[in-house]
Amino acid sequence: MTRDTININDFIVLVEEANSDKVIIDSCKFDEPLIAVAFYGAGNVHLNMQNGAQQNEYDNTKGLAISFFADETVECIHTVSPNKPLECILIATAPKNLQNLPNGEGELFTDLLQELVNPSDSYVEGPRFFMTPEMEQIVNNIFNNQYQGKAKMMFFRSQITALLSHFFWQLSLLDSKDINFVEREKLFQAKEILSKNLDAPPSLTELSRQIGLNTFKLKKDFKELFGVPVFKYLQNERMTAAHDLIRSKKATVQEAAWHVGYDSLSSFSNAFNKKFGFRPSEIKA
Repeated sequence: MTRDTININDFIVLVEEANSDKVIIDSCKFDEPLIAVAFYGAGNVHLNMQNGAQQNEYDNTKGLAISFFADETVECIHTVSPNKPLECILIATAPKNLQNLPNGEGELFTDLLQELVNPSDSYVEGPRFFMTPEMEQIVNNIFNNQYQGKAKMMFFRSQITALLSHFFWQLSLLDSKDINFVEREKLFQAKEILSKNLDAPPSLTELSRQIGLNTFKLKKDFKELFGVPVFKYLQNERMTAAHDLIRSKKATVQEAAWHVGYDSLSSFSNAFNKKFGFRPSEIKA
């Protein structure tokens, strides 16, 4: 388990990463009531927010951005396993600090996270959505940077500011999207199905059948909600997964290609180069 704590104005930022060859439980509580936004990276760790007898569980956290209010009685529990490592960036502030935040950030919290600013319970979940490719890239950059010392902290600060800006922008767009809650949950389900089946994804028709949404609505609303077409999202996930496998030396280039559904090494290499600007053989661990 590695943790980096950064203080930015009245924000507390916690960058957590954990890998394990066996199942381990990481549990923590907050020292004071906080409004927080958690961003989950390439790991797909299980999350349980326990509030007394009540539990809010999240099985597929990869790419998830979730906002919440939690006081000192709430326990945040991550279950880390060999195939589900932890990559989490938590940005939090105490409600009492909102009026002191610069650049109108306090107003953004008050306007867009009203249910968290005035919570009705010890734990209140706010808006949650899967990150855009731009947000996922920022998270990936944070977990895969090579900076050290003061340069690392400077890099973290710049990336955290950008990530929070993207979050509030996407949050402001949610209300303008003509997608009801039920349809949004179906689209989340479609995203999870694709992420779990990178080597053999379902066809658009099959995916529509699985989530109970017609093909036209799936294509139109998926792009509107997540910012990219279904196929583009699948490609991004495939290349990101392959990059992680090769960088961590968990697979050779050929094995990574097979893992994400490519039989042709040249096709995989070309797609990888188009995504990242360099070939998989050029990755440095």
